[in-house]
Amino acid sequence: MVISKNMERLVAGSSTIRKLFEEGLQMAAEVGADNVYDFSLGNPASPVPHEVRDAIEDILDNTDGNIVHGYMKNAGFNDVRKAVADSLNRKNGMNYDAEDIIMTCGAAGGMNCIFRSLLGLDDEVITFAPFFGEYRSYVCNFGGNLVVVPADTETFQLNLAALRPLINEKTKCIIINNPNNPSGVVYTEETLRKLNDIIVEAEKEIGHPIYVIADEPYRELVYGGQTVPYIPNIIKNSFFLYSFSKTLSLPGERIGYMAVSKNIDYYDEVISALVVANRCLGYINAPSLFQLVVARCLDIPANLEFYDKNRTLLYEELTKMGFEVVRPDGAFYMLIKSPTPEEDDFVAMGKKYHIILVPAKSFGCPGYVRLAYCVSHDMIKRSIPAFKKLAEEYFK
Repeated sequence: MVISKNMERLVAGSSTIRKLFEEGLQMAAEVGADNVYDFSLGNPASPVPHEVRDAIEDILDNTDGNIVHGYMKNAGFNDVRKAVADSLNRKNGMNYDAEDIIMTCGAAGGMNCIFRSLLGLDDEVITFAPFFGEYRSYVCNFGGNLVVVPADTETFQLNLAALRPLINEKTKCIIINNPNNPSGVVYTEETLRKLNDIIVEAEKEIGHPIYVIADEPYRELVYGGQTVPYIPNIIKNSFFLYSFSKTLSLPGERIGYMAVSKNIDYYDEVISALVVANRCLGYINAPSLFQLVVARCLDIPANLEFYDKNRTLLYEELTKMGFEVVRPDGAFYMLIKSPTPEEDDFVAMGKKYHIILVPAKSFGCPGYVRLAYCVSHDMIKRSIPAFKKLAEEYFK
């Protein structure tokens, strides 16, 4: 075998979502795009805000090209980092400085920098099911092992009762994705404070910090006036990761940041390692043009109306048909409980009616499928008759 054993594992477990997305493209070529209802990929259909387009044009027209397209510090432009820090301080009552912010290639790039900095061979990272499936690949990249806390399928809050027995001397990090992909659930402040109590007790016992990674690219996508608790205000040893992919509909631009409070244990060593990791992983720095762009767009709101309209229509129609749906309060995903014990059969039946769904066992939550409703509202309306036919297969 030419490729490494580690990469062999990654190839074998490569993204189910991407495979289904490609299958949907093939189906569209055969039966017509208007006859395929692809809910596989979290690719926002909400238009890019005009402020983003205006910022791009203004920067290209009025900023020195050596700045727009050149190198800068590996952590990013100083003025961009200060703008991010000021925004976080204003919104969350924090005390970040520019040096606490590292501009990254999306939240995923930031997470890989953290793992490159902290993980040794066979160290462990804990996450809670359901979880974003790529976490396993990111941890595996650096010789670590992902430990999964089983889902609480009653509430879909963090299954804290099952967490403590999984923490040991090898535990380095815990990932919290809030609002959650794939459930759309928002973890409450009460839940997060209980998590903090468990971590503080465990850190004393094992003798080293357990760093919480707050992975929050959907932070602004919450409905009904809810707010998402800011984890660094609750848990001392935490990193905040953010991406503009979802809020500003920029997934292909790979732009985000991480924020590291000076309150964390070993701050100086950790922040230095993160900056070097940004370079040695090959990113060198986050894309220069889009660092400058997002610094001007930090207060642009997410298009909640677009997603909420989709969420409401789908939830009401699917539950009316007899499907058991986890009501999402955030993000742009929902989980449907499979009417059959094996959700792969349900996914296959959906394809019969040209509906592309993702089996949630890839998210550590067997028995469910994920539906991404970040698509056009017109596609959702066109999909309803197909869902009704799918429902008739199970609820006759």
